[in-house]
Amino acid sequence: MRRLDTLFIGREQHQLPSVNSTNEHALSLLSKSKPPEGTVVSTPNQVAGRGQIGSNWESEAGKNICMSVILYPKFLNAGRQFLLSQAVSLAVFDLLEKYFPGQTKIKWPNDIYINGKKAVGILIQNSVSGAQLRSSVIGIGINVNQEIFRSGAPNPTSFKLESGNEFNTGQLINELCHFLENRYLKLKSGNIVPLQAAYLKHLYRFQIPSFFENGNGAVFKGTITGISEKGQLKIYISGKEKLFGLKEIKFL
Repeated sequence: MRRLDTLFIGREQHQLPSVNSTNEHALSLLSKSKPPEGTVVSTPNQVAGRGQIGSNWESEAGKNICMSVILYPKFLNAGRQFLLSQAVSLAVFDLLEKYFPGQTKIKWPNDIYINGKKAVGILIQNSVSGAQLRSSVIGIGINVNQEIFRSGAPNPTSFKLESGNEFNTGQLINELCHFLENRYLKLKSGNIVPLQAAYLKHLYRFQIPSFFENGNGAVFKGTITGISEKGQLKIYISGKEKLFGLKEIKFL
């Protein structure tokens, strides 16, 4: 992979032939030293990738993007860490929107969909010091050239399945580093309101009446109206707005 002309994201790269998890490797680096901000860990063969809520992330060797980025968002209060998730989601959205304009959405909290199917999973692992974030490992898995999914995930797709074309994963990683740096620097500058507005604008099923299932298995109809400061999903149900955390609701 050629050296990037970004300011810092992707300037330092650890390219591994195979690894259990790029996030685990990045966390290991952090435990032993202080890698430069923007250090990227990537591999063509992640054998034990993780998703949200302890799920596994399926990735066929050599077909996809499996990468993690080390950041130090010490400017962010720990109570507002979902802003980082929004910035990262928008950066990945920017990449997909370049190739699939008008077909890309962000599914709360930070999956990226193409035509209603999941193409990207994001796992952010934060370390907190006092009231501030100390470090963050941003894990990003993008289905690029994979065509067969065996894990039983409900609605996976990939760049190739949606377009019929093969993509260069190295080129996509370079482009993503640019998009990540752009969104991260805007967040760091305090440009919060436009970021939040963009997230809602591209949010899957935003302001569209939809069916959901709560943590008790009950199905209900509601309308997504926004996101709380802590990252909870706001849903308008039977005349009231209610808040839901990650494990408390499922899209149907």
